[in-house]
Amino acid sequence: MLIFDTLGKSVLSFLYDLYRVGNFILSSIAFLFNLTTGRRAVFKVVYKQIYFTGIEAFSIISWIAVILGIIIVTQAISILPLFGGERHIGEILVWVVIRELGPLFAAIIVIARSGTAMAAELGSMQINKEINALAAMGIQPKRYLVAPRVVGTAISTFVLTFYFEIITILGGYLLAGFGKRITFGVYISSVLETMGFMDIFASLLKSILFGLIIGAVATLQGLMVGKSITEIPQKTTKAVISSLFLVFVVNGIITAIFFM
Repeated sequence: MLIFDTLGKSVLSFLYDLYRVGNFILSSIAFLFNLTTGRRAVFKVVYKQIYFTGIEAFSIISWIAVILGIIIVTQAISILPLFGGERHIGEILVWVVIRELGPLFAAIIVIARSGTAMAAELGSMQINKEINALAAMGIQPKRYLVAPRVVGTAISTFVLTFYFEIITILGGYLLAGFGKRITFGVYISSVLETMGFMDIFASLLKSILFGLIIGAVATLQGLMVGKSITEIPQKTTKAVISSLFLVFVVNGIITAIFFM
């Protein structure tokens, strides 16, 4: 009975957290669509979030993408002769990179760089009473602090996923084309012939949902910081763990819906 009681509490806690994250996402989108005043200030925060989360991550994500592409192609080339030739390399890249690793790696990088930063920043503002000061001036914290970060993170994750997948595929050719093992035309055509609309749609849908989840969880945990400064690292850690967990759950659900 104790096991079932603990399991039940865990499930209820997860569902409640999922409800709060979903509510944060919906309210953030609604806030941006219903802006009447302070539009310039809010969109300035969105642009800053996109710059920090997206543009500044291009360098690190480029190296990771190239290395991942080389690793995948290395493994593919070693086994493809057993299954009918190197033309099947496109299928492997689409299945592994486009469907799964592209959105996941982009999300993990965003969580590590921006999710932690957002949670710590809002937690620090909470400790210093800056959020209360905004509310006292008639500025809604959710409208000015939460909504721009959630939407900016979603846009950035979407762009980073698309960029990551392209660089991974091109990076793989650095090895596949070495010594003219496979021509660029054959390499790209094998990818394009395999890749369908559902592969692209599922990948980009994942990226948008992952970005919304990361932004909502990070800001939610940041705002939950109380009066003690020691809560900032605790909530930041919880933001990372919760984001990763939800991202993997959503990834599994979308993969099951589209490809099973």
